[in-house]
Amino acid sequence: MAESNVKVLGTWASPFVMRVKIALHLKSVRYEDVEEDLLAPKSELLLKSNPVYKKIPVFFHAHNPICESLIILQYIDEVWTTSASSILPSDPYERSQSRFWAAYVDDKFFPALRRLLIGATEEDKKAALAEVVGGTVVLEGAFGELSKGKSFFGGDNIGFVDIALGSLLGWIEVIGKQCETKLVSEAKTPRLVQWADCFSAHEAVKDVLPDVDKLADFGLKLRAKILKALAPTN
Repeated sequence: MAESNVKVLGTWASPFVMRVKIALHLKSVRYEDVEEDLLAPKSELLLKSNPVYKKIPVFFHAHNPICESLIILQYIDEVWTTSASSILPSDPYERSQSRFWAAYVDDKFFPALRRLLIGATEEDKKAALAEVVGGTVVLEGAFGELSKGKSFFGGDNIGFVDIALGSLLGWIEVIGKQCETKLVSEAKTPRLVQWADCFSAHEAVKDVLPDVDKLADFGLKLRAKILKALAPTN
């Protein structure tokens, strides 16, 4: 059973929602999963609980809504301190580096990945592809620095950057298939390939990451919705 005061408002396909669920699994916190349909109009609960951004995920704890996935991860890490290893490192410098690379994923890598999914022209997709591939090489280097030769960005255990980037693995595979390119490859990013295998197989992760074929079908519908919204109206 879920804890009565812990809920996650989101959708199965959202990497940002996956982050919250993975963190809760790591901390062994049971929760109620409240599904939001991204292909339908926004629900009253979403608009009421996140009136500023109107986006998922929204995390409810003791009836208080908390928004933005990286902020939620830090909240979970601070509230449930004894149930598992920390998501963020205790050392201040290492914490700053984890936050830096998680921000890189959200501010640089994910937007390029999104443009690759919804690019309206081949020129747009080509530019986005170059940025995504370049981003994976940058993240390969970051993994070498942060992991210190261990399995995860967080070292021996899944950490902040692992969750931030790992939540995108399904979409990375789907979008790579659509553009017929291996976005994370042995040739350019061998350490990320090994990391992705370890991350995906982890007990806290494997039941959260969605089926790739199901995600690909959803991606086509989502792309159509986004392009329709972006289309000029006469």
